[in-house]
Amino acid sequence: MFVGVDTVEQSSGPGPLEIRRSARRRRTVSARREGDKTVVLMPAGLSAAEEQRLIDQVLGRLERSEQRAAARATLSDADLERRAAALSQRWLGGRARPSSVRWVPEMRTRWGSATPATGTIRISAAVAEFPDYVLDYLLVHELAHLVVPGGHTRRFWAAVERFPRTERARGYLEARAHAAGRPAEGDCAPDE
Repeated sequence: MFVGVDTVEQSSGPGPLEIRRSARRRRTVSARREGDKTVVLMPAGLSAAEEQRLIDQVLGRLERSEQRAAARATLSDADLERRAAALSQRWLGGRARPSSVRWVPEMRTRWGSATPATGTIRISAAVAEFPDYVLDYLLVHELAHLVVPGGHTRRFWAAVERFPRTERARGYLEARAHAAGRPAEGDCAPDE
């Protein structure tokens, strides 16, 4: 239920800015592109100064995300393979040697996958807009499948958790899955 919707021309950024205020929304503020306009969703009842601060903040995050996606769009499969090789060396002692690492069209239920029998790793194109540490975590996770058989075992998680931002990356992925209405990684609990 929207309490108010305002459309204003932006001094920077593409197209008009639409601000949708919701009585149900308590804390979160988000922004997305819808066609030629930018939509900001925020709680109703904020002061004009607080609203402007939050709008500036969320638009900055949206722009950084789009810049990452544009930069990553030039990241080829060969670049992804080199990145995976460096991560294998640093966090898995170089034991994971995939036969291929490549981008694939957006997957419906996963961010990435590995096939240990063939040594292939696939990363969803949706990941292109994620922060670098999240891509690195996903690569380490899939690389670990190549060296630790048996799925998401304690030994597997011990290997993955050598990557120092594992918990933060998993939290990011869980939040993205929830926001997109996607299932979270159901078999990923490290304590199972």
